[in-house]
Amino acid sequence: MNILKLLDKLSHDKFFTTEASRLETITNISLLGKKTAVAAVPLGLGALMTTSAKAETVNTKITGTALKSTLTDALQLALVLEYLENEYYAIGLSTSGLIPNADRTVFMQISKHESAHVSFLKSTLTSLGVTPGSKPTFDFTANGNFSPFTDYNQFLILSQAFEDTGVRAYKGQAGNVMSNKVVLQAALQIHSVEARHASQVRRMRANKGWIELANGGNMPSATNPVYAGEDNVNQAGYNTGTAFGVAAGSAAYDEILSGSDAQAIASLFIV
Repeated sequence: MNILKLLDKLSHDKFFTTEASRLETITNISLLGKKTAVAAVPLGLGALMTTSAKAETVNTKITGTALKSTLTDALQLALVLEYLENEYYAIGLSTSGLIPNADRTVFMQISKHESAHVSFLKSTLTSLGVTPGSKPTFDFTANGNFSPFTDYNQFLILSQAFEDTGVRAYKGQAGNVMSNKVVLQAALQIHSVEARHASQVRRMRANKGWIELANGGNMPSATNPVYAGEDNVNQAGYNTGTAFGVAAGSAAYDEILSGSDAQAIASLFIV
């Protein structure tokens, strides 16, 4: 399903509490038929295996299509998030008197990065034969819950929320872009830049550059879903909390954000 259609299905009734279906897992189907074995078996069984071999060819194509769809859906989700960040910073920088001169250089650079990410994702989707999703119409007040372009503190709050969401969302989609190593490498490169943005903005708000527990650091409760699950201390069966303390153990590993959770957060800012 197109990512924008998924976003359209999300409810706007409660701020940051919308739920959506989890992305379906793609499974590979193993088939028995092998053309090379047909000549060595009786006619009836040989015909059956020939049919299986044909089915294998068809299902290989279907699986390939599914993998491509999984890849492009992940890229479409990333594009929505990059559209959101790109427009947010463009409006912020164009709003007279909002961003102090001392901070403008930071947001001008971040804005350039987000613009480059949008261009890359659109180009990549086009190269894969898929039309990039169009830019949604955004409401950065989230239906009146915020005033980011009249209050610089709220501008910083939403900037942190968007960047922290982006970092977790890119990580959550890594498995869905593994079928294309070039795209995977580029996605990881964007992910690390988003993490630098998040750390910078967090420090501009006098927070630590990293996340401890499920606490965004001096953030309104409405943004809690951005940090949900970050208090996990169990990594591949290893309890980092026992070894290093719960806060340090949770901070040592960032958690992923599922596609549906990232969509739910983004949808609150889409008209």
